[in-house]
Amino acid sequence: MDKMSEMFDLQKQLNKRIGVDTDTLDDDGRVQWILNYSRALSQELAELIDSVPWKWWAKYQTFDKQNARVEVVDLFHFLISLAQAVGLTADDVYELYTKKNKVNHQRQDSGYEKKDESDNISMFAQKSE
Repeated sequence: MDKMSEMFDLQKQLNKRIGVDTDTLDDDGRVQWILNYSRALSQELAELIDSVPWKWWAKYQTFDKQNARVEVVDLFHFLISLAQAVGLTADDVYELYTKKNKVNHQRQDSGYEKKDESDNISMFAQKSE
């Protein structure tokens, strides 16, 4: 098992332990957990921001590198949970990430002068479930 698959498995076990089984959610439950995980990600991101001296007017702030690392890991917990809530496996994430990365490079190569998401549509055609 690769590291990303192991992370997905560990997160699935943790979520089940706290009462969330993304494999058995109905549509209403799936929507609720997508919202829950999105909100949690937003909060963890705010906590990460608080780890760096973002107040340019305040001289007392310091960079808390250790806490920043913890917050990044917390983001992974919720991001993996969110991926699972929308039905993505570790392999799906890898496949879609590499495709999107290619699209992003193509956009940079072309100058990315206009918003056109047709490249996303063709690269991310839904897999049959």
